[in-house]
Amino acid sequence: MGYVSASNTPTIVLGGIVVDYLVIAGGGGGGRKGGGGGAGGYRNSVSGENSGGNSTAQKPLQVFENTNYSIVVGAGGAGSSDILVRGTTGSDSEFEFILSNGGGGGGSDTALVRDGMNLNGGSGGGAAGGGYGTGTGGTAKANQGSNGASNTPSGDFPGGGGGGATAAGATNGNGGNGLSSSITGSAVTRGGGGGGGKDTGSASTGGSGGGGAGGVGAGNGTAGTANLGGGGGAGGNTGNGAAGGSGVVILRYADTLTITIGAGLTGTESAASGGYKRATITAGSGNVSWS
Repeated sequence: MGYVSASNTPTIVLGGIVVDYLVIAGGGGGGRKGGGGGAGGYRNSVSGENSGGNSTAQKPLQVFENTNYSIVVGAGGAGSSDILVRGTTGSDSEFEFILSNGGGGGGSDTALVRDGMNLNGGSGGGAAGGGYGTGTGGTAKANQGSNGASNTPSGDFPGGGGGGATAAGATNGNGGNGLSSSITGSAVTRGGGGGGGKDTGSASTGGSGGGGAGGVGAGNGTAGTANLGGGGGAGGNTGNGAAGGSGVVILRYADTLTITIGAGLTGTESAASGGYKRATITAGSGNVSWS
């Protein structure tokens, strides 16, 4: 297999099939009295669109008929219900060797776990913990997402917002926004960061594209949206963090082809439109092939 140049039309090259992809990992979970979870890593090969962190589109993948290619769809990370524990980093998603890293978990309001996490590259890095101490937001993986915000221990005591696919989290607690892609034929925004928790005031918003809102006071965070890879919102002063949203793998290829979605995967193939078919894989781990 090999890489080929991006194209606006379906192409078959040297006996291979050019497949465009959108591979989004699971979002990170929100912290307890803390920071919002970061969005799952966002890798996109559609020409003219952006990949995570506002990087240029990546190269599509050349595959071959009647050959298996691995798919993994990452789950969202768990939110934290304990100020001694951060939100959990989301799980990675993968199309063969195109790997998107799980979003970083949000920090919780204890000194040892106040910083946002960026385990496994923490795409859309998790935000810092909120409350009365200062923490540092998690760092995103290059070309997959944006950094989580540090917290500002004053006013409503917001935790930092989780980073989104296109924008960093905000120190006022709002999650960073996600990115739009039309790989399915319609524009959909995915990969929003989770909102940080607050002691008082108005709830922090999740970033556009499935980021969950933060809780206020005793309020819990809101979960990231399934299959958008959004980060989970953090809990308020005594509230719990929420889970990140699961990721997704979307593949686009010439309409003369048919995909076989193997055991262990949940997915569908669309009808032909505009010269393409699309397969949307929403859960599981397994193989796909084309004929």
